[in-house]
Amino acid sequence: MEYTSPGGPVDLSAFFADLVRCETRLYNALNDRLRAQHGIVTSQFEFLRFLRDHPGARVADLAAEFAIGIGATSKGVDRLEKQGWAVRQPNPADRRSSLLALTEDGTRLVDAAEETFAAGLAELVGGALDGASAPAVAEALGRLRAALERDGTGMPTG
Repeated sequence: MEYTSPGGPVDLSAFFADLVRCETRLYNALNDRLRAQHGIVTSQFEFLRFLRDHPGARVADLAAEFAIGIGATSKGVDRLEKQGWAVRQPNPADRRSSLLALTEDGTRLVDAAEETFAAGLAELVGGALDGASAPAVAEALGRLRAALERDGTGMPTG
């Protein structure tokens, strides 16, 4: 399936395959490093980082950020709570929801894991993209993500 862009033709099927396979391989490689060095997986790291950077977030906020269902998100938070890395606190503005917070252990873990994550990502991406292409790829992916999020594309229905 070819798409003609102002820069020339693009094989969208190949673009999709490359994008998805790159994401999968990066995710798996980072997952292996995080598990080996910190005992967590990438999804846990991403949840912990989001909670650190968004104090008072709700399960619904996590679900929206990661475009996953509320049930799966709630189960992920349950696992973080079980490990002692996060807690649910009553939401004074809405009794039906809870506010999420990191514990001290959760904060220490995500801060340490972030160093591993950043170094691994820099190694993997920097080893494949030269200095000129990395900013262009990042900008293009950022624009694509913004358009998909703006239009609510790919959000779970249940």
